[in-house]
Amino acid sequence: MTAWRCLKTPRPVHEAGPVMPSSGAPLLVTAAALTALAALLHLVVILQGPPGYQWCGAGDRIVAAARNGSRVPAALTSMICVVLLAWAAYALSGAGLIGPLPLLRPVLVGIASVFLLRALLGPFVLVGNGRSARFVWVSSAICLLYGLLYLVGLVQRWDALPG
Repeated sequence: MTAWRCLKTPRPVHEAGPVMPSSGAPLLVTAAALTALAALLHLVVILQGPPGYQWCGAGDRIVAAARNGSRVPAALTSMICVVLLAWAAYALSGAGLIGPLPLLRPVLVGIASVFLLRALLGPFVLVGNGRSARFVWVSSAICLLYGLLYLVGLVQRWDALPG
């Protein structure tokens, strides 16, 4: 039952409406919105099938598997979508727009770290794996932006976060 307390925790209300969270919250809200948008993009890729995977620069094996009717590309992409949606929820929790989720601080540190590591290592690790250069560089730049939003928003909100 306590896992759902984030949905039941009342937010402070001012006469003009909900109180806006403090400094750093806009960065985490932006991070949440962009992460949710990335999740939506992954769903669109699944719906488009092989052309969607190819346009987004997925590896040759993923595109070929999608063309051959394999469910593996859709399953992998769905898992990425679910992870991204969970990360967006954690950003909203860090911003104070929903109640505190479990292990909020360490999870937000982990999310920022994953995005930043992906941004920094992506150009070295993903090159030559059948992915387009466009995918490698664009996705690395996007991960850098997301990672910085999570990191700076987290640093600014650190004292306001539970535990």
